[in-house]
Amino acid sequence: MAHQIIFFVLALIIATFSILAVTSKRIIRSATYLLFVLLATAGLYLLLGYNYLFAVQIAVYAGGVMVLFIFAILLTNKPGENLKTELPVRRVVAGATAVAGLAFCAHLIYWNIKKVTVLVEQADITPQQLGHSLMGTDKYQYLLPFETISILLLACIVGAIMIARRR
Repeated sequence: MAHQIIFFVLALIIATFSILAVTSKRIIRSATYLLFVLLATAGLYLLLGYNYLFAVQIAVYAGGVMVLFIFAILLTNKPGENLKTELPVRRVVAGATAVAGLAFCAHLIYWNIKKVTVLVEQADITPQQLGHSLMGTDKYQYLLPFETISILLLACIVGAIMIARRR
């Protein structure tokens, strides 16, 4: 019962702050609301018992990526200014697109949930096995995507430094 209450509280936090992040007119507030969404998502991982994903969510996303977002916002925008409001037509088109995407995702989940539960095995994996899987070079191992992401983050940092130098 306590797990369900915690889940619903975290889900409410995620839904509320997601809406606030999208609808806020101040960009720093939007980034802060996104930080709360990422932290609540980490809480869901902890609730599910995924301690490694919890730690990665806190360290990488809530820590590193949010600092990068806020750094980029402060370098490229004046944070005290209000953003322009969009035309009502654009809001309607964006809402219709969001509803269509949600319906498409629900359709895919509904028709494929039984296939996925049959294919996925529950395995108890040790941190050593997880580390070998993440840093291995064999088939279904993730060293190349890991290095690609590190190059992408390095390019973002270099770009931010170049923008800061011009000012």
